[in-house]
Amino acid sequence: MARLFRDAVGLVQRVAYGKPPEGGASSRDEVPLVGLDGKPLGGGALDGKVLLIVNVASRCGLTPQYEALQALHERLSPRGFSVVGVPCNQFLGQEPGDADQIRQFCTERYQVTFPLLEKQDVNAGGRSPLYQWLVGSPAGRGEDISWNFEKFLVDRAGEVVARFAPDVKPDAPELVAAAERALG
Repeated sequence: MARLFRDAVGLVQRVAYGKPPEGGASSRDEVPLVGLDGKPLGGGALDGKVLLIVNVASRCGLTPQYEALQALHERLSPRGFSVVGVPCNQFLGQEPGDADQIRQFCTERYQVTFPLLEKQDVNAGGRSPLYQWLVGSPAGRGEDISWNFEKFLVDRAGEVVARFAPDVKPDAPELVAAAERALG
């Protein structure tokens, strides 16, 4: 039933906002990453790291995943791993806040220390360059993002190596094993 609901939301997004853009970046290096503060993530802060990129929202039933995302980030970051949160308001308006409200919610409620990017569209005509690249990768399968907290694993070379459904928790054995393999 939940999958049917998510499919319906995706259909409504495509009708209301158009088809996703075609083409896009062919590598992670071509994707501009802008932090929640509106400034580019510079200095190669994420270069050479294994990334878990997650579209996040503060008013979703899956929002408590922030706790496990932070724990995973803390556990694996010394080995070159980073969670990257991407706020998105495309799923029933579950991320309505501005940058300051999002930052405050994440730091006060879940003590988030991993990078948060600017709010982005992940589906339809306004799909961001980051999500064009993620969805367009072989691991992305060209399929729309189904809901908040969908996860993409990117290896050190900048290749998207895995995609995990929103209900796959950050501490799920299959996700942790994939991250461990990517870390080498």
